[in-house]
Amino acid sequence: QLRLAESGGGLVQPGGSLRLPCAASGLTLDDYVIGWFRQAPGAGLAGISCITTGDISNNIDPVKGRFTISRDNALNTVYLQMKDVKYEDTGVYYCASVHDRSGECRTTAGWYDEWGHGTQVTVSS
Repeated sequence: QLRLAESGGGLVQPGGSLRLPCAASGLTLDDYVIGWFRQAPGAGLAGISCITTGDISNNIDPVKGRFTISRDNALNTVYLQMKDVKYEDTGVYYCASVHDRSGECRTTAGWYDEWGHGTQVTVSS
């Protein structure tokens, strides 16, 4: 069974950068689609980025040009690089996986079946 663990969260100033690793264990990531999700304070879970097994990524509009998702299968890790962060990027960030069955990725929570425990990102001056 694939298990996921997020890290790298913390306090960052507006305009700053942060990189969130999502480390996998138990199985290799090669055949898994990975998504990143965010739960802002008082809000529901929202998908923000995903990457296919073929390294095709998809980001929602609010993070396009600022966030980059990438995967390093040799390290069994997917990264979310966050740049020019804004106050509204505050939240708990989760990565999730699903075995690739279609060659696509989605930012829909119900599409994924394994989840990490999340890492807190706080944007504050």
